[in-house]
Amino acid sequence: MLAIFWCRIFCHPVCYPKINIQIHRTIILPVVVYKCETWSLTLREEYRLRVFENKVLRRIFGLKEDKVTVAWRKLHNVGLNDLYCSPNLVQAIKSSRIRWVRHAANMRERRSVYRVLVGKPEGMRPLGRPRCRWEDILRCIFRKWDVGA
Repeated sequence: MLAIFWCRIFCHPVCYPKINIQIHRTIILPVVVYKCETWSLTLREEYRLRVFENKVLRRIFGLKEDKVTVAWRKLHNVGLNDLYCSPNLVQAIKSSRIRWVRHAANMRERRSVYRVLVGKPEGMRPLGRPRCRWEDILRCIFRKWDVGA
């Protein structure tokens, strides 16, 4: 449903790239990243989000004329990032996740969100490989950014 919506908007010949970027930032991105602070994204899901964002940006900016072959071609990802000049979707999700953790860590001990963040579950764990937890993803992010956790 969302794909049909953005395809119709961005294909319209009246819309210009600046208007399409504003539509992308105000309508599409909030819908895609709603409540992303609590997601535990896998690498495959991060890849899919990047692919979705690149598809939308390619639709906004259109084709580019190659001066060497004098033919029209799709923009490369680096060219899209240069034209869009905003942090990509995955980086925005990671930064909002860090912001939410900071907010939850400052809550009082009576709040349930704080207890979930700090507490350890009791009982038996299911057999097999452990599922990817939100806490593990946060540790990876902190490790990459050299933040003490």
